[in-house]
Amino acid sequence: MPNARIEAISNYNGVPYEPKIEIGERTSFGQNLHMICCKELTIGKDVTFSANIYIADVAHEYRNIGVNVLEQPLIVKPTHIGDNCFIGYGACIHPGVSLGKQCIVGSNAVVLAGDYPDYSVLAGVPARVVKRYDPETGEWKNKIK
Repeated sequence: MPNARIEAISNYNGVPYEPKIEIGERTSFGQNLHMICCKELTIGKDVTFSANIYIADVAHEYRNIGVNVLEQPLIVKPTHIGDNCFIGYGACIHPGVSLGKQCIVGSNAVVLAGDYPDYSVLAGVPARVVKRYDPETGEWKNKIK
């Protein structure tokens, strides 16, 4: 995987962390991956990541005006990607995201913290569910009205 930057942060500004990154079998990554973990970043099996992907379980606090963001505390929220997901080109997966199984994340989507159900298609900035699989009909149905 060319140009991958995978960071497991065990100490930041004197605060200790215990990072744990789990990646399931047959998961693949395109080039230019940036992954950051302070606590828990879990990726299921058979997940496909396109190129230019950012995924993290940590972000910088920014509320203290007059203090550089790099000197402020970290906000840490576990991040989970379910089995069989596809993460499109340029997507950003932020801390606290939990994608169910077989979700599709569109190109350049910015997925913010939240639980996204199995068999969902997410798109946009910020990303939202635009389509879901209906097991009763066996069809993918648009959520956009």
